[in-house]
Amino acid sequence: MAYALGVAMSEPSKLRLNGADLLADGSGALFWPAMELLAVADLHLEKGSSFARSGSLLPPYDSLATLEQLQSAVDRYRPRRILCLGDSFHDGDGADRLGRGERERLAGLVARHDWLWIAGNHDPAPPEEVGGRVVADAFACGPLTFRHMASPAAAPGEVSGHYHPKASLRVRDRRLTGRCFLADQRRVVLPAFGAYTGGLDVRAPALRELFPDGCDIHFIGRSRVAALPRDRLGLVS
Repeated sequence: MAYALGVAMSEPSKLRLNGADLLADGSGALFWPAMELLAVADLHLEKGSSFARSGSLLPPYDSLATLEQLQSAVDRYRPRRILCLGDSFHDGDGADRLGRGERERLAGLVARHDWLWIAGNHDPAPPEEVGGRVVADAFACGPLTFRHMASPAAAPGEVSGHYHPKASLRVRDRRLTGRCFLADQRRVVLPAFGAYTGGLDVRAPALRELFPDGCDIHFIGRSRVAALPRDRLGLVS
């Protein structure tokens, strides 16, 4: 199966999990070529409108930007199946607040793929009218299992989101902070895909507990996703 990499997007990083060869894409998506499967986590669509309801006004363009980024990843890899690993909408009625253009764009994406929504803690039940299939907990495919939040006792081959990992490192006396994938021989944790999502530092206890022996950091840079050895974890304070 052939796929095309856009010249404007970071070069992906290769990783291997439980016998599966994967690509960590600069958008934050994870692509599994052998299964023609694209996984994304934590879209948090309509986060901007959710904040606006509580008086924190943000530019109302996050859903459009997120969907455009998702469309770009789909165009690069041409997957057959797409998995959204939870928190796809920022809250329970986020889908109802989508603008007409965003709703049509999302509906078109869902209709053209075998689309699975894995429930997250922000969107336990994505609305039926959006389309796709809802998975309550986890989805197993060959040697991999996809879920929203990592389980400490999971068998090798777990792919999840939820934590929005980010890392800071120093390059030529400059501090760089950005989203990243975390990976070891047991699991991969994806970065948040949504335009308005924040991040949890890789040194946070919740992430260290998932990777007690350290992990590789696949840092999303401007021109490539750089695979950093586990001894770079926590390099910058």
